[in-house]
Amino acid sequence: MGRVIRGLTAEQRKAERREQLLDAALDLIAAHGYLGTSIEQICSTAYVGTKSFYEVFDNREDCYVALLQRTSERLMADMMAVAARAEGNERQAVPGIVAAFAHALLDDPRVAKVTFGQAGGISKTVERQRRTNRRWAAGFLEQIWDRYDEVPDSADPLARDETDLRARHAIAIGLVGGLFDLIADWLLDADPFIPDQVEALIEDLTSFYITVRRGLTA
Repeated sequence: MGRVIRGLTAEQRKAERREQLLDAALDLIAAHGYLGTSIEQICSTAYVGTKSFYEVFDNREDCYVALLQRTSERLMADMMAVAARAEGNERQAVPGIVAAFAHALLDDPRVAKVTFGQAGGISKTVERQRRTNRRWAAGFLEQIWDRYDEVPDSADPLARDETDLRARHAIAIGLVGGLFDLIADWLLDADPFIPDQVEALIEDLTSFYITVRRGLTA
């Protein structure tokens, strides 16, 4: 079990250092970009030694992927909670879900910058994590659609054949990609601290979602 220091076991201290390093990486990468942030800077900002960094992460890329994972896990938990509280039909519920999604990213602009402004084109490993996040988001949308779509009576107990399900998933992936690209494009010129600009983005995201869904259900 190891020594207990400050009331923490060795594993607890390692977990604490991990969070400190991820917090520092969030600050630095949002401000200077991935390529402009070094391991030494992360360690200095986190008040963690370089040796301790390598006890937690293999390299800078590993730290960044962990940061993306942590960000997406928190966002997923928030969105699941928002969807569970949603009331009314889909047209009534979606604006609130989209607004919650936008605010979860933009209320702390560092999150959006790290997730959308920095993650593209770094490495295959980072790109795989981005794609994993998009697949989760697509699955989340499909869960929402399952709640509101009326499945017609069918002799097939699965109601939808495999081709329909693949097409539906492809549409969900495309919709997520469009939503993410709208945010990435918005970040180039907008100011997340100006409420009117955030509201304009939310309106664009909502309109895009509704347009795609209208085509899907037509």
